[in-house]
Amino acid sequence: MKEILIINGPNLNLLGKREIDFYGSISFEEYYTVLKVNNSHTNLSYFQSNHEGDLIDKIHEVGFDINGIVINAGAYTHTSIAIRDAIKAIPAPVVEVHISNIYEREKFRRYSFLEDVCKKMFVGKGLPGYQEAIDFLVTEY
Repeated sequence: MKEILIINGPNLNLLGKREIDFYGSISFEEYYTVLKVNNSHTNLSYFQSNHEGDLIDKIHEVGFDINGIVINAGAYTHTSIAIRDAIKAIPAPVVEVHISNIYEREKFRRYSFLEDVCKKMFVGKGLPGYQEAIDFLVTEY
C-alpha cells in the first residue's frame, strides 16, 4: 500500500471560510474525508501549518520514507526557497497543487519556486486537483 502525505501551507486551514470565490465553500478537513474514502488503496495522511519551518520539518521527517507528497504551499510557493530546497533534498516524489489558477491571479503569484523540483503541478482545478495529484503519484511512482 502506497503512503502519501498531503501538506497544506499557510491560510489553507481557512478553506471554506476565506475567499470563497477562489477556494470554494468546503473546508479541507471535509474534503480530506472524501479523499480518504476515495483512496482506500492508499495510506493517506494530512498535515497543515501556517509556519514555514514546520512545513520544512515535516518534509524532512517523511521525505526519505514515504511514497509521495502532495503539497500546496500556499503563499510560500511564491517566496520560499527554503521549502524548495527541502523538496529537492528528499527522494520522495512531490506534486504541487494550487486550488486557484495562480497564472490568472496577481502578478506576484504567477511564479512558483517549487515547480522545477516537483514532478508535476496541478493548477486551477479546485479541490479535485488533490485527487489528480494522488492519482498521478499512485500510477507514476
